[in-house]
Amino acid sequence: MRLPTLRRTRSVEPGDVSGTARLDRRTKRLVGRLRPGDIAVIDHVDIDRVAADSLVGVGVAAVLNAKPSISGRYPNLGPEVLVKAGIVLVDDLGEEVFERLREGAVVSVDGETVLLDGEPVASGVRQDSDTVAAAMADAREGLSVQLEAFAANTMDYLKQERDLLLDGVGVPEVQTRIAGRHALIVVRGYDYKADLDVLRPYIREFKPVLIGVDGGADALVESGYPPDMIIGDMDSVTDDVLRCGAEVVVHAYPDGRAPGLDRVHQLGVEALTFPAAATSEDLAMLLADDKGASLIVAVGTHANLVEFLDKGRGGMASTFLTRLKVGGKLVDAKGVSRLYRQSLSGSSLLLLVLAAVAAMASAVAVSTVGRAYLAVVSEWWDNLVFQLGQLF
Repeated sequence: MRLPTLRRTRSVEPGDVSGTARLDRRTKRLVGRLRPGDIAVIDHVDIDRVAADSLVGVGVAAVLNAKPSISGRYPNLGPEVLVKAGIVLVDDLGEEVFERLREGAVVSVDGETVLLDGEPVASGVRQDSDTVAAAMADAREGLSVQLEAFAANTMDYLKQERDLLLDGVGVPEVQTRIAGRHALIVVRGYDYKADLDVLRPYIREFKPVLIGVDGGADALVESGYPPDMIIGDMDSVTDDVLRCGAEVVVHAYPDGRAPGLDRVHQLGVEALTFPAAATSEDLAMLLADDKGASLIVAVGTHANLVEFLDKGRGGMASTFLTRLKVGGKLVDAKGVSRLYRQSLSGSSLLLLVLAAVAAMASAVAVSTVGRAYLAVVSEWWDNLVFQLGQLF
């Protein structure tokens, strides 16, 4: 981190931003407190796309990151999303930014310098499309190392959780009836809103068990569907949704510790725990599979290596093995909104109406009743023309 040596009041130049600072070391937790125009102060190495999408969705004016947004370990997708959305991104401000800024203070960003009451408090690296593209190119060179680490993590997870994967040991007994039904698992991941919208006819017809993974439960409620079950560590689902009546399963560490359980109990909600080293979305799939779901439809989950790495944690290795486990039951709805879009142009609609009218006219013309009706109409028209001729 570089601290400016000059201590004088500076005006904010055109193109720079000011706003209310909101601070939290966990981006996912901070998003719930942000408002349009706020300045998000985070501590997030390698910002992933899901986090960036949530920041863009809130409408923040700037993101101040105590850590590098692209460390170079792998080509994470978040910084590019922020820069393309026109959000100011200043990186590598150092841990001291959390000590020098306070929640709710009005701060400004002048170039790569952060100002509080007109005085510089921290300086970092201002990112733009060129710097992000260069950093991403460098990061792609390290993919082979990350791939090897990912493979090693996968083997470690297999050794640690083979009883869960092979025999379902540790899966809690839930009250929600899943056997023989479809299970729709919703994660607040890429394109989840559009995919949920396209799946409305499917949900209406098959009435699947609706399982929200943490903030995925809020996504279901926002789309008008009350979740049947909520699974996760409870760090991003809202209080109101937790109290909606859904069965709650708290993701716990392998040793049984469940930090999210205290919050659930404080809300007066009963909950089960599911200890495992896997991710919460993996637990949802494993639970649905173990309880006899005939089909598992996943929305917003992580489906490929780039997405696994973009989450920035070794635990994503469990997702690879989980997908092998549930196998043929799993239908990934990611991107279904791009595959199937209901769009009808004005000209197409006009042609459709004309075709319908032509079909009706043809049907009337060839039927006995239709010919009789046409004769009556023709006679009426002739009489009308004759009367008009007499008048003029």
